[in-house]
Amino acid sequence: MPETLQLLKYEYVDDMATLRTPHRDAHLAAIERSRVAGDLVIGSAVGDPVHTGVLGFRGGPEVAEAFAAADPYAAAGLIVSHTVEPWVVVTPLPAPPQ
Repeated sequence: MPETLQLLKYEYVDDMATLRTPHRDAHLAAIERSRVAGDLVIGSAVGDPVHTGVLGFRGGPEVAEAFAAADPYAAAGLIVSHTVEPWVVVTPLPAPPQ
């Protein structure tokens, strides 16, 4: 059954793989908190070298926007821009936590 997620897409600064190092643990901790809460379903950095990040959230766009606003990468100035848009996923996703 298709499910609509909110796709948060980041465009990163040049040399992201190096510049993210001091902020990566905090970023990954935020990802884990969101996953455990049942909001985040999937996420990844994209490219070689890394230039984009994508994260898929359950809930409305405000869930993804809240994550983006609190992301340590944003506070560090590593995100050039971001967008949030609906993403209809047709493959089965993990069930939300109970």
